[in-house]
Amino acid sequence: MFGTYLCALGGQGGDAGATGNTGSGMIWMLVIFALMFGVMYLTSIRPQKKRQQEEQKLRDSVQIGDDITTIGGITGRIVTVKEDSIVIETGADKTRMKLMRWAIQTNNTASERLAQEKAALDAAKAQEKEEKKAGKRRSKKSDIDETK
Repeated sequence: MFGTYLCALGGQGGDAGATGNTGSGMIWMLVIFALMFGVMYLTSIRPQKKRQQEEQKLRDSVQIGDDITTIGGITGRIVTVKEDSIVIETGADKTRMKLMRWAIQTNNTASERLAQEKAALDAAKAQEKEEKKAGKRRSKKSDIDETK
């Protein structure tokens, strides 16, 4: 079934196997496999690599004083940063734990900073829109006053 479909795409008749001319059928099969690999790359491999790069960037950017959450759900404040490990303080009694950098899941301090920056940017945009609306209202009032 599939072979006859490929032969039809290649412009060959139903007896392509009898003549021994299956070159165009092989070309179509290679094109289909290439398209399937391309779709697989775009839907799974590329996003995964992008996520891994973002995670590595997060782990490399931690600083002393940042609040983090580990993969296991432990939260704490970083007190020491080394090449491949960190030391965090957690709990009310300031228990110190040495963890590997790969165990960091989120940097809560950086997330809070980003949220604050986004909120400030949104507030500035809203204020700018308000000023534009107020300016339009004033200009409309002045236009009405001038016509009287």
